[in-house]
Amino acid sequence: MNPVLVALDTPDLESARSLAKSVRPYVGGYKVGLELMMAAGPRSVAEIAQLGMPVFADAKLHDIPNTVKGAAGQIARQGARWITVHAAGGRAMLEAAIEGAASTGSADCGILAVTVLTSLDTADLEAAGLGSDITAISLSLARHAAESSAEGVVCSPNEVADIAAANLGLITVTPGIRPAGTSGHDQKRTATPESALQAGADLLVIGRAITAADDPAAAAARIAATLPAIS
Repeated sequence: MNPVLVALDTPDLESARSLAKSVRPYVGGYKVGLELMMAAGPRSVAEIAQLGMPVFADAKLHDIPNTVKGAAGQIARQGARWITVHAAGGRAMLEAAIEGAASTGSADCGILAVTVLTSLDTADLEAAGLGSDITAISLSLARHAAESSAEGVVCSPNEVADIAAANLGLITVTPGIRPAGTSGHDQKRTATPESALQAGADLLVIGRAITAADDPAAAAARIAATLPAIS
């Protein structure tokens, strides 16, 4: 499978659909994030899913278990292949999300637990009183995800090797992916597609390196050509 999930971070559904169609030959699926879900509603997931490729609904749910259960169920009904929830919400919340996704009767929708956002670094965590060891925090949250029977975790390229080595039975979804020579923008813990895969990432979330390019399809094709899984 092509490991690239392109982030459709656009303000309207028509732009997202057009972008998704243009890069479809060069990616393995799509990410629908908060910007598009807030602009077009949950149906944005359904509309993109109709293109016939997996959709990663990056809702980053984080609330009391009952609320997360209901929200996960609503997103799953739109045809999402994966839904993200914050691992910091605790085991009960993760289990509620899994139950909510399963309530649709579909066995295909999995929960991904977000560990530490790629926009944060050690100084940010220390300022928030969470400690300074990002890898240790990410591993602890990944273990909670595994104990809760989540399908996988979302982690930065910096922690993916340690999480993969822990043999937790989780797929690893890695944002912060930037081809060599491109800007990291507001993401602080980044890596190239090749190095992330070598470290153990299963899926790569790539946004602006593709979507902000003058020719998104050409940018996606260049990235695809560098990946051994599809070259």
